[in-house]
Amino acid sequence: MSQEWFIYSFVARGTMILAEYTEFTGNFPAIAAQCLQRLPSSNNKFTYNCDHHTFNFLVEDGYAYCVVAKESVGKQVSLAFLERVKLDFKKRYGGGKADTAVTKSLSKEFGPIMKEHMKYIIDHVDEIGKLLKVKAQVSEVKSIMLENIDKALDRGENLTILADKTENLRSQAQDFKKQGTQIRRKMWYQNMKIKLVVLGILLLLVLIIWLSVCNGFDCTN
Repeated sequence: MSQEWFIYSFVARGTMILAEYTEFTGNFPAIAAQCLQRLPSSNNKFTYNCDHHTFNFLVEDGYAYCVVAKESVGKQVSLAFLERVKLDFKKRYGGGKADTAVTKSLSKEFGPIMKEHMKYIIDHVDEIGKLLKVKAQVSEVKSIMLENIDKALDRGENLTILADKTENLRSQAQDFKKQGTQIRRKMWYQNMKIKLVVLGILLLLVLIIWLSVCNGFDCTN
């Protein structure tokens, strides 16, 4: 995957950008800022297309989270990135520093964090795609069951049958939740495996340097 998937990202309070990150030149920040000015203040998700790129926004509780991505990047993948950024930002600054920060004052501190989230999404796009698919299936099943229940109530269907349908919905939801947990656990093991490999390489390099300097394990001479 290419780092060029995500071009530019920011976090704003109202229309004031508090933190931004990009490694590219161009007019993407200016266009994103213009979109921000016209953005509805209600909690919602928005996507605008411009010049083979998408401008994706997540608005929640007076804060706007934005990422500009290549058009080839799926909307749901971009929104998954914004969800990660939102949770991290609220955890670090929510109810305090974020409420009083001035324009772009958090870029130096939070910009590298947004870069890390970009890399994480790119490195785990397959697993994230599976999680999004599970969520979509849950939503679809829920919608179908609610529609069936409404129709059943209109027909005066026996409440015992409705209870059976509700139990089936609960069972399917548990199955989907189990799949999501397994995928997240797999992602955690993969990350830990990479960290252990890196640690092993570092220890091996230290050992090689020690043997080279000391001509063996004895450095008393």
